[in-house]
Amino acid sequence: MKKTAIIVFACAIFALMLLRVLPAPGEAEGKITPAFWLACIALGVAAIYSIQRVAALDTVKYGDRFVGLLTAALFGLWIVYFWQVLVVAFGVPRVILPPPSLIAQSFMGNTPRLWQDFVQTVIQSVLTGWVLGCGLGFAVAVAIDRMPFLQRGLLPIASLTSAVPLVGVAPIAVMWFGFEWQSKAAVVVLMTFFPMLVSTLAGLKAAGKLELELMHGYAASYWQTLLSLRLPAAMPFMFGALKVNATLALIGAIVAEFFGSPTHGIGFRISSEAGKMNMPLVWASIVVAAVVGSLAYSLLVQLERKVAFWHPSVRGVK
Repeated sequence: MKKTAIIVFACAIFALMLLRVLPAPGEAEGKITPAFWLACIALGVAAIYSIQRVAALDTVKYGDRFVGLLTAALFGLWIVYFWQVLVVAFGVPRVILPPPSLIAQSFMGNTPRLWQDFVQTVIQSVLTGWVLGCGLGFAVAVAIDRMPFLQRGLLPIASLTSAVPLVGVAPIAVMWFGFEWQSKAAVVVLMTFFPMLVSTLAGLKAAGKLELELMHGYAASYWQTLLSLRLPAAMPFMFGALKVNATLALIGAIVAEFFGSPTHGIGFRISSEAGKMNMPLVWASIVVAAVVGSLAYSLLVQLERKVAFWHPSVRGVK
């Protein structure tokens, strides 16, 4: 661990030294020498080696989760670093791809606006629609399981809703529910309903035959069997749908805001600022959406490990 830390620290010092001689964005023409490119190649090799060293740490001593997070963080930092270096060195116009430094400046300078966008899109539209869509999908799945005759009528309708294109239903939702967050939440409900329904139905059928016969031998009712056996067996399936829906909900709300939104929202910010060619703020909004999606997925993974700790796919993860 000590040797790996020294290698990573040396690479960081080398990287900072290279940044010191890097010209400002838009001033790189004629100032990039062959020695600079040789230093970039050497640093690229050092970056790959440092990532390999971190990934090879003893997982028994430090844990799979810690080593995985450390490796991912280091890999991400190197990507951002070389993004900055190469965009500036090649003189890429900021309209095409701004460097991370400009994106960070735009983020810091527009924090209040981005916070309002976060509240409008994530807290109001995504969270509300995700909860309602997943809850409705779960309730319909249990109803179909309890009354199998509903399967012939409800499943085709549910599959039809999953095939409706987002760009087609978003304008309709705006006309029905207005320009506020309710229309975006309605789109999210439509997008998250079917994955939860299908996953829950598959999970309710995952209980073993011997376990079901045992519950039948104890004269357990349908609801006792459901709560004690079938729902716990369905948890991995349901959490899979929850994780997928977390990403779908964010995408659906952002795209829905392209078709009508008040003066706040991540989708509104991306659309309006792209029209003004203010690409650093567009990328800052994209970063907010990416971070929110990643955090939501990570939280659901942690919750799954607490709830479905007994499942083979979870209990081996440390």
